[in-house]
Amino acid sequence: MILDIFSDPVCPWCYIGKRRLERTLDDIPPDRQPHIRWRAFMLNPDMPSDGMELNAYLSLKFGSSQRAMELYDTIARAGYEEDILFAFGDIYRTPSTVLAHRLIGWAGEHGVQTTLVEEIFQAYFLKGVDIGDVDNLVELAAKAGLTSDEVLAFLETDEGSDTVLAEHNLAQRMGINGVPCFILDGRYAVSGAQSPEVLQRMIESARETSAA
Repeated sequence: MILDIFSDPVCPWCYIGKRRLERTLDDIPPDRQPHIRWRAFMLNPDMPSDGMELNAYLSLKFGSSQRAMELYDTIARAGYEEDILFAFGDIYRTPSTVLAHRLIGWAGEHGVQTTLVEEIFQAYFLKGVDIGDVDNLVELAAKAGLTSDEVLAFLETDEGSDTVLAEHNLAQRMGINGVPCFILDGRYAVSGAQSPEVLQRMIESARETSAA
């Protein structure tokens, strides 16, 4: 089985959804777990390549930084239940995620995609690292097991940009307007940071259908 996860590195619910998926997979034998592919979805497709100062972004997206803080409080409580200590106060800039998406796609070809996704989530949400910065992405990729020189050479090209846009457009055509979105074997889909119970039912339903 293949589990496609449409996600964006600046989406806190995507990080929470990843944690809940991990709890789901803890109860499934390794040889029965789906193969995970992280797919690109951009919450801010029109974001400038150098990003935007956080307060300006929050005002544009939520009307005011106060409203955003109220939403962040809700997210922080949900994150705490998954052992994620969001450090929203350390984030000063909202980045474009095109480079991060390109790198995540490339990491999939080298077998460390999920590891890199975790490194990027941790850096952005727990430490306020600008994940739109090439040097920061190179460092995170090295932590995930990739070679720094090769990562830098890749990011200095446009390779993968078309794939990022194609995946984002595919998600929109599929009616996905929020992430995370989990799609199993191209037939079973649930949106949002679902509970382990919901995710487990989806996996079990797909396995039963496949067996039948």
